[in-house]
Amino acid sequence: MEFQYFYGSQADQFSFIRIPKMMLTEDTFSALSIPAKVLHGVLLDRMSLSRKNGWFDEENRVFIIYQIGEIQEDLGFSKKKAMELLSELQEFGLLEKKRRGHGLPNILYVKSFM
Repeated sequence: MEFQYFYGSQADQFSFIRIPKMMLTEDTFSALSIPAKVLHGVLLDRMSLSRKNGWFDEENRVFIIYQIGEIQEDLGFSKKKAMELLSELQEFGLLEKKRRGHGLPNILYVKSFM
């Protein structure tokens, strides 16, 4: 496959998932797998959308709803892998899940690491 160059303003045509640099460079985060770091970047991106949509809980915390099936579809992970990565982020302390029951999807809180 041969790809073309970017010219002029074409370089700005994509949206990007941002992974905080410190997650890649700081020893604190060395135990996290690269796929977990990528998923965390996606969760941060989804969080900005939740903020714009006014998804705040009673304590004014931003939350997201991102179901396993969506993670599978968006990132190409198996169900097992998506669940493992969410657990990895949760065990590391970067994510908290709140179960809602009654067939409703879990609420996810992405935690600040600053």
